Amino acid sequence: MSTIETCKLCLYDTNHPLGLVIDDDGICSGCKIHKEKDLLDWQERWSLLEKLTNQYRSKTTKNYDCIVPVSGAQDSYFILHTVKNRLKLNPLIVTYNKYWNTPLGIRNLANLRKEFNCDILIQNINPLSVKKIVKTTLRQFGSIYWHCIAGQTVFPIQTAVRYKVPLIIWGAHQGMEQTGMFSHEHEVEMTRRYRKDHDLMGVEADDLLSDFDTLTENDIWQYRYPDDEALHSIGVRGIYLNNYIRWDPKAQHEEMIEHYNYHTTIFKRTFDTYDYVDCYNYMNLHDKIKYYKHGYSKVLDHACREIRHGRLTREQAKLLVNYYQQQPTEHENLFLKWLDVDPKGFEFVLDLHRNPAIWKKSYCGDWLLNTPDIDSQTIDNKTVTSAIDFKCNSTINRDKPESYITIGKGWP
Repeated sequence: MSTIETCKLCLYDTNHPLGLVIDDDGICSGCKIHKEKDLLDWQERWSLLEKLTNQYRSKTTKNYDCIVPVSGAQDSYFILHTVKNRLKLNPLIVTYNKYWNTPLGIRNLANLRKEFNCDILIQNINPLSVKKIVKTTLRQFGSIYWHCIAGQTVFPIQTAVRYKVPLIIWGAHQGMEQTGMFSHEHEVEMTRRYRKDHDLMGVEADDLLSDFDTLTENDIWQYRYPDDEALHSIGVRGIYLNNYIRWDPKAQHEEMIEHYNYHTTIFKRTFDTYDYVDCYNYMNLHDKIKYYKHGYSKVLDHACREIRHGRLTREQAKLLVNYYQQQPTEHENLFLKWLDVDPKGFEFVLDLHRNPAIWKKSYCGDWLLNTPDIDSQTIDNKTVTSAIDFKCNSTINRDKPESYITIGKGWP
């Protein structure tokens, strides 16, 4: 078994699922690529983006210039602000309904449509098929989020082919931002290969079909990536804005709150208030599964990002991660009711997907985490808040009662 190494600057280690390399000085590839943000000429790179996108302006008003995937959270507002107000393009926005929508996420998506005055296409897959897929992916490789990622990354491609709009504009490339998989100067674009290997954990829609499962062709066909002939006939390409803009999610979200009334919330399992406010499960059950499989949760991603941007020290970040990773999840019973599974059976399946390289069982039967840099000491909220002066804006009180439940339902 290889030794797990941890970066001396951030908190990522070589067990990262996207692949991470640490050099002889103990610095990870993600931190090294992040340093490019302080060295590149971003005005020059913006000019490259303008030159690239100008090629795709529609010659008539009867078609769109590009396609922009959005949701009720993440970087949707900033991407659309850049495309519509700075690049002066006419986008068609598209979104995939993951069926775990919070009222806040629905509100943000509706507000986005109003603020930017764009046409939108929403994909609603048969919810019975979605449930079947979730049960299959949970059992086979421990994921409840495969259908969300698959839908969010394929519906824009399908729409590009269907509407003959070749340019798709995405936000940030996850592999670049987290682990330094590419340089900004590589100007890497969206590919079928990256989507399968990293976003979809190596599993395409057709790989889910089996004689030992209940899934059928009717359940999975809408998650298929278009074939190469269709892509080449239209010239479909997907570019990432973080190749051309100095990407800083915290600063970008705060700008969107000020100018477009984007709403945020407080999470139990991270200090960040901006990401995934549209989903009941992402920062809860999905985050718990990530912790089981990889030994860390989303708060570590947020902490490493803030270390690199110089807003947290490494020791402050460790304190935050140790505190938030101990916090309980919310909405699990709501999810289990929706999926119609037994809580004990569900926990048994989750335990099957714990990574044996980072988890071991004690003599008492408790699971113990064995990672080199994140410990399990008990830290209370008072200790964290007194030690760290770090704020993310929250425009919504998490304890405010919600007037309706939207999990398992379509967009209103």
